[in-house]
Amino acid sequence: MNDKALVAEHAARQVEDGMIVGLGTGSTADCFIEALARRHRDEGLKITTVASSPISTIKARRAGLPQVALEQIDRLDLYVDGADEVTPDLTLLKGRGQDLVREKLLARASGRFWVLVDASKRVSRLGERFPIPVEVWPFAWMAVKARLEELGAQVALRQGPAGVAVTSAGGMVLDCRFDPSLDAAALNRRINDLPGVLEHGIFLDLTDTVWLAEQGRISALHPPSH
Repeated sequence: MNDKALVAEHAARQVEDGMIVGLGTGSTADCFIEALARRHRDEGLKITTVASSPISTIKARRAGLPQVALEQIDRLDLYVDGADEVTPDLTLLKGRGQDLVREKLLARASGRFWVLVDASKRVSRLGERFPIPVEVWPFAWMAVKARLEELGAQVALRQGPAGVAVTSAGGMVLDCRFDPSLDAAALNRRINDLPGVLEHGIFLDLTDTVWLAEQGRISALHPPSH
């Protein structure tokens, strides 16, 4: 079993009867969906799930997991997802899968937010390996791009197989590379203040536990305030 599957199994084993569980999007989240579905099928685990993307909705349905729509809940017990980068203070970079609005909404609505990663996702600073995605209203993308460039970012409009990439919320994504001297808290504040921004990939002060799989071993990482 590889590290992704191992950490997903570990998280799935800790889900309890009666929970409403948010399902993330991506390869690690897929492993968690499969592991959770096995417990539901083989052990009779009684849970309800809500997905962060159309892709995860389909995967959960095919796996036989009970689901409700995001529109039907105002809170959930647990949200489980992966991340593209994790800094030492457990700030996350997310958004390569383009479902930022739903993912951040679930993270904030959840009693606990667990992040499943392997060692390759650990970085010293946010944006070290990947650009920071900023999801914008289509009519605002040029104006937001100009404001981001005023903040010193190198900005590229994300492309998909058929042209400009469009998110499940109907937004467009600007992939931004910022000066390394800007910390995540400053970027979070400055991007939030820009009109036309739907959401962005900095997940600051949201994580309860990062479950890290490294060479077959699982460890729990907690934010400094915990």
